[in-house]
Amino acid sequence: MINSMFHADRTPQRHVEAYQQVPDPQLPHRQDADAYWADKITEVMRDQFGIKPKVNTYYYRTPYPPAYDLILLPNRYKVPEFTKFSEQDDTSTMEHVNRFIIKCGEAANRDELMVRLFSSSLSRSAFTWFISLPPNSVIT
Repeated sequence: MINSMFHADRTPQRHVEAYQQVPDPQLPHRQDADAYWADKITEVMRDQFGIKPKVNTYYYRTPYPPAYDLILLPNRYKVPEFTKFSEQDDTSTMEHVNRFIIKCGEAANRDELMVRLFSSSLSRSAFTWFISLPPNSVIT
């Protein structure tokens, strides 16, 4: 007689059922996958532990396409320390952008890399502006 907890191959039934309940998201972009898994973790926390997330949860999504994050930096490239722009000093936006391009060095050969690195050169209200741009609104 076979115990009802086990299938004929002796695999615990509850574990098989648990794996069958996990859908394969097959999502095209990393950000979509991140949002999917954040939702799944929230669901588990709520169901298992009774923990409810904050109502106004905000997921940051880059203002550039997710594919830009997949572009490799040049070989042996070290991301420079950028001068931070905050709109609160005497530096003009034109001067800041030109200094940024010069500091990018070899990465300046790819517009996608410059867009990806640009947020590292911002602070305060300028950085807040950048991260509040809608997803996929900055495309080169």
